[in-house]
Amino acid sequence: MYNTFKPEQPVGLMDFVRAAKSCVKEITPAELKAKLDAKENFVLVDVRESAEFEHGHISSAHLVPRGIIEAAADTSYPKHYPPLSGARDQQIVVYCATSGRSAMAAAVLQMMGFKDVLNLAGGYTRWESEGLPQVKEAEY
Repeated sequence: MYNTFKPEQPVGLMDFVRAAKSCVKEITPAELKAKLDAKENFVLVDVRESAEFEHGHISSAHLVPRGIIEAAADTSYPKHYPPLSGARDQQIVVYCATSGRSAMAAAVLQMMGFKDVLNLAGGYTRWESEGLPQVKEAEY
């Protein structure tokens, strides 16, 4: 039988985001830029959708949409994504548009045994607003 969770009040998206943010560490865009400039060894994961990624992303980011993060990170899943699934002992930095989806992804990765996961505070929107470098895909 299923273990049922019945909160007194229905929960919404922001409740999930707040819960995730309460258990993950964040990194500022400036701190991430410094890590990239220093060529530190970590895995950068963009958890947005492919269309968002194509409009602009951070150089060296791996696209792993939030909807498939568990499958991509699980080595027992046949279609796992080795750059992520093989990085349990490396630092992982995740980001999305504003840091909500990535906070939830970071929390899930921690539950899956990833030891050092950071969420980009403010997400790609903040990265972009601070004038930091972006990669834009060609649009036809």
